[in-house]
Amino acid sequence: MASVFSKIIAGELPGNIVWKDEHCAVISTIEPMRPGHVMVIPIREVDKFNDVEPEVFAHMAKVSQVIASAQERAFGVPRAVAAILGFEVPHTHIHVIPAESEEAAYVQNAQQAPAEEIAQAMDKLREALSSMGYADKIPGRAN
Repeated sequence: MASVFSKIIAGELPGNIVWKDEHCAVISTIEPMRPGHVMVIPIREVDKFNDVEPEVFAHMAKVSQVIASAQERAFGVPRAVAAILGFEVPHTHIHVIPAESEEAAYVQNAQQAPAEEIAQAMDKLREALSSMGYADKIPGRAN
C-alpha cells in the first residue's frame, strides 16, 4: 500500500508541495517544529534512507541545501538544520527546519499547526525559491 507521502505526491491527498522534480518532492509537515519545516522525500517509496539509491540520496541532499538557503531567506533565520528520523512514516524523508538555535530541531517541539499557518509559511518558502531561480520546480508555477 502507498504511504501517505506517496499519496500526497501523486495528488491523491491534499498537501503543500513546494518542490517537485523527477527524483524528489518537498512537502510541509502538519506537525512542524518551526514555521517553514518541510520534508524532502524521494518520489520512489523507500522505507530506510540507507536503501535509497545513492544518486537519488545525493540529489535529495542537494535539494535539502537549496531548501535550507530558501528557509534562511524566507524566515530570517541564521541557518537551517536537517535530520533523518523516519519511524512515523515508512517512506524515507529528510526534515529541513529553519532554526535560530539547536533547540529548533528538538522533536518535542513538533506540534500540530493550523492549516492556514502552514499554507502561509509554504507561500513564503515558495517565494524565496522562486526568487532564487527555482520557479520551475514549484508545482503550478512557471519560470
